[in-house]
Amino acid sequence: MSVNYSKDSNAEYLRLVMQALRNRYVSGLTTFVGEGPKFIQWYRKNGMSGGGERFVFSESLALASGSINFSQVHNEMCSEGELAEATALSAIVHPKNPRLPSSHLHLSYTKIHKGKSFWRLMADLNPSIKNEAHKSKFDQMLENVSGDFYLDATENGNKYFYIPSLQRSRGISHFYLETAKLGDFEEGLRYTEEFGIAVITSYLSMLMEGLEDNEKILEDELSQQLAYHTLYLYQVLLMDRGTTAGLLVHDQNDLGVLASLPPRVDKNLLHSWISRLTEPQDILLERLIALMPNIGVVEITDSLKKQFAQTIRQYYHEYPDAKSMQAYRPLDDEK
Repeated sequence: MSVNYSKDSNAEYLRLVMQALRNRYVSGLTTFVGEGPKFIQWYRKNGMSGGGERFVFSESLALASGSINFSQVHNEMCSEGELAEATALSAIVHPKNPRLPSSHLHLSYTKIHKGKSFWRLMADLNPSIKNEAHKSKFDQMLENVSGDFYLDATENGNKYFYIPSLQRSRGISHFYLETAKLGDFEEGLRYTEEFGIAVITSYLSMLMEGLEDNEKILEDELSQQLAYHTLYLYQVLLMDRGTTAGLLVHDQNDLGVLASLPPRVDKNLLHSWISRLTEPQDILLERLIALMPNIGVVEITDSLKKQFAQTIRQYYHEYPDAKSMQAYRPLDDEK
């Protein structure tokens, strides 16, 4: 079976650029880890409507988990206002060392048939233990590469990753630009490529510098990492619009959509947050927790991810209006 990617000239050019960024990230992580990832191909409608590629780094001495994902799907028979094409690069890395931050990067272009097409650029730094030097470096990189979009995009990011029920945010440096206003297609692609290179380069340099950290990792630091990874899962499964949309549109890449989840979380901590949610979000969290083994620390296995995906689809089938309770979306302001 092979993937039938879009034959549109812009889509082909976009695919090559995104795959080159993917390869840059995979190469850098391979150097950091000391071994390469597993390659996984997935297919949308048996490849006739596109699909994607995942490079998955297993848990090691350097990484808790890592996944660099490329996808391009298209719909040849779409009606006005429906998705015609979508191309995306999504990457999430969780280092093993709790003193090194996790990082998330998402770059995508969505084309709507006879409607507005838009770019989405997201980058956020997610430390278990705050490090002002890391934050300052990442913030300065974002400001330098994003130009006039910096203030609006960081404000959007701060809103998007804020979790009202917990009165705190996922991450400390947030960038979220979702817009149709990046000039023509070539200008938008050039901006996106430069942004991706800057984010990847900055984060990889943090990881490589972290290899020089030979101090013993303390139990308290591991506890902070577990608590933060639990918060990360909570935000992804309850608040993240991109994750929910990816699960609802089809079930052919559930493990890719949920690749951002950390390898283990604290079930007891998750349970303590149920009371902070209003209906019907509390129902979703209760259902997700019910899938977990009856222990404190839970391994987030592929089997559990598949159960999460099925549960989330069923939940939004029952409560479609609950999507309005998810994170802020900046494109809404442009309508």
